[in-house]
Amino acid sequence: MTQNNIIIGKSDVETTPLGLGTNAVGGYNLFPNLKDDDGLKLVTAGLEHGIQLLDTAFVYGLGHSEELVGQAMKAFNRHSFALATKGAQDFSSGEQVINNDPDFLTQQVEASLKRLDTDYLDIYYIHFPDKQTPKAEAVGALQRLKEQGKIRAIGLSNFSIDQVKEANADGYVDVVEDEFSLLHRDHENDLMPYLHDHHMSFVPYFPLASGLLTGKYDRTVSFPADDIRSQISDFQEPRYGQALAAIDQVRPIAQAHQATITQTILAWYMANPLISVVIPGAKRAEQVVANAQSLDVTLTSTEYTTIDRAFAGFKTTVSGKSLADPD
Repeated sequence: MTQNNIIIGKSDVETTPLGLGTNAVGGYNLFPNLKDDDGLKLVTAGLEHGIQLLDTAFVYGLGHSEELVGQAMKAFNRHSFALATKGAQDFSSGEQVINNDPDFLTQQVEASLKRLDTDYLDIYYIHFPDKQTPKAEAVGALQRLKEQGKIRAIGLSNFSIDQVKEANADGYVDVVEDEFSLLHRDHENDLMPYLHDHHMSFVPYFPLASGLLTGKYDRTVSFPADDIRSQISDFQEPRYGQALAAIDQVRPIAQAHQATITQTILAWYMANPLISVVIPGAKRAEQVVANAQSLDVTLTSTEYTTIDRAFAGFKTTVSGKSLADPD
């Protein structure tokens, strides 16, 4: 592997710059027709092919993803990879409510540890901010768990830059996870430089933009109304055509490296100094193995700039979100 490992924020958590998002591992509430055995194979394939960060969350299958990840990682040395999970969803009322109360977050960490069957979490993210809890108080609960050795790095997910600043009042935050891709670049304007300047890591999710950045789509594709892609602006004109035109500029670079479009796009993220770890998801083990090969793709500065400029028009995207956050 040609990529060097990175350190998460101010912590001592070390990992490859490519991780594995596991929302399709046990995320039966997010994807139809998932099989547990496929999910186990996904995680195993990642760890066997040099990926050192597994990213899961309680809301992926309401704990089932964590259980499957916990099963799959038993075959590996626990200290040879980093494990991240997330929580904030409170179903105690019968409906989903976002809850950052310190006591609730503490309970969620303990529950995740049990489902994952591990003594510690390398990263724990507050999955979404709530509207009432002071952000620094929520982070303070995680800091106490960090001091107890139950988590090693403190993360925030889906927090605005102002919320990140509030949450980091005591300097405890190590890493922020949010949507970012070559089609959703608004965080380059404020959040990502702020994190870089304050020694916090940035982990983008949806890096392949629901598959659009894999290069597998053409101008004739259409989606039925019950397909989530029919609700995403990236798959609607004019953005869809603009994205395909930009991808066409990536093709010769991919060919020069004997790589796929996907591997080349992932290599661009790994070369971006404002990005720490990129965590593409997958539904099949073969996809994980193919993604892992992007660790061997090293772009020249000219190739990096060519890709950057090809997608420059997406820097002015008003909203960086493909889908709405939960209330």
